[in-house]
Amino acid sequence: MSTFVLVPGLWLGAWAWEAVAEPLRAAGHTVHAVSLTGLAERSGEAGPEVGVETHITDLTDLLVRADLRDVVLVAHSGGAVAVTGAADRVPERIRRVVYLDSGPIADGLALRDLWEPGFRAPLEASVVDGYRLPLPSFEEFLAAGTSLDGLDGAALARFRERATDQPFRTVTDPLRLTGGGAGTAKALVSCSFPLEQVRAMIASGHPYFAALGGPEWELRELTTGHWPMFSRPADTAAVLAKLAELPGR
Repeated sequence: MSTFVLVPGLWLGAWAWEAVAEPLRAAGHTVHAVSLTGLAERSGEAGPEVGVETHITDLTDLLVRADLRDVVLVAHSGGAVAVTGAADRVPERIRRVVYLDSGPIADGLALRDLWEPGFRAPLEASVVDGYRLPLPSFEEFLAAGTSLDGLDGAALARFRERATDQPFRTVTDPLRLTGGGAGTAKALVSCSFPLEQVRAMIASGHPYFAALGGPEWELRELTTGHWPMFSRPADTAAVLAKLAELPGR
């Protein structure tokens, strides 16, 4: 059996993984679903000082404090920043990093550097008190090409009701890497764009996808929208369990 640490994307907390964690635990796996500083039940810890390093420390502290080893560390969407940083800091504790409709962030880049200007500008303008980034409208997500496939009105309403403001520095701080996690086994689970398209971008040397062509990578597809933990939770659990069966590096 495997140990999973599940890290949600922006505006989400551990609650987002409930329907994925349940079948994994039922199968005998150990699951730690994470709420990062300033989010969900930890929203009271939000402040202008909360940034990328705060969230990396959240993860490394969990791994060390609980003495977790041979971990399958899963990042959804914007959770990739903290996960990539944690894998860099304590690679000896991690069997595999899984990017769920996400991908690794390069050294020196901030998450907002990856956003199209038409999406980034209104988000930056919406920041409250200089450090709280509210959840955009779903229309803004759609306009930016973010897929809501598989989410009905009830799911979207629950998402908005439970979402919390994202600490703004977690999207503006550049990620700093040492190269410590370079050889760690990694996987991409592509949900909202075809794996054929990903492979084509790897082959073309696309600056974001080219790194996914290395020998440490496994590529999988789970066709749905950008939030598979809501739209296909049982299938998300199944693909994570399959990836956990693969040997690490």
